[in-house]
Amino acid sequence: MGREEQREERDVLESIFPGEISDISETEWRVTIRLELPDGVIPSAEEDNDDTQLTVMLRVSLPEKYPESAPDLDLALPPNAPRIPHLDISSDKALLLQDLDPTVEENLGMAMIFTLVSTLKESIENLITDRAQRGEREREEEMLKAEEEENRKFEGEKVTAERFLAWREAFRKEMQEAEDKRKEAERAETVKRLGAKAVRDEEKKLTGKELWLRGLAGKGEDEDDDDDVDGLSQSMDKTDVK
Repeated sequence: MGREEQREERDVLESIFPGEISDISETEWRVTIRLELPDGVIPSAEEDNDDTQLTVMLRVSLPEKYPESAPDLDLALPPNAPRIPHLDISSDKALLLQDLDPTVEENLGMAMIFTLVSTLKESIENLITDRAQRGEREREEEMLKAEEEENRKFEGEKVTAERFLAWREAFRKEMQEAEDKRKEAERAETVKRLGAKAVRDEEKKLTGKELWLRGLAGKGEDEDDDDDVDGLSQSMDKTDVK
């Protein structure tokens, strides 16, 4: 294909990409590629901005033997263009252009710029979409992990038969000790109010079961001995020895 055929291809591209192809020279063109992305890929704040048109720029330089020889390609952002989420031209350019090599090989000997532009556009859109979806999955996994960690704070220790029996034994012991202390406190208060002898007389009238229920079984004997000694001492004091 000579220069005349290259110019004919340029005219065809102008009809396909009206206003999106410009000449740098007779054999070097610049094609603006407008990206079309699925909903949700671009943050809503950027989607709502009508001035935010996501585009990249493909520079095409045709060697004299094109299309038998591959065109020289370069990729860049237009001047003052907004940042494209999930795309870094400086680091992604080499891979994106390398991915065009099979398409170039398949189309050697034929006009291929339209095919290259279409393939590159699709590759960029797929790359952005895949990265956006992967980022969303990672965010969802992080949120799920954080939720599981939060829920784990409210999970109690798993109950087994052994743990339950141990808890029940400790609980019963604790309740019995509390009951014993309560009964002891009640008896001490009664002794204080009525006197030990009156309490003993009352307790002697109780059955063994009643004494046990009141927590009094075994109590009072020491007090009896002490009171008997006190009574004997008082009697001796009152006795006149002649």
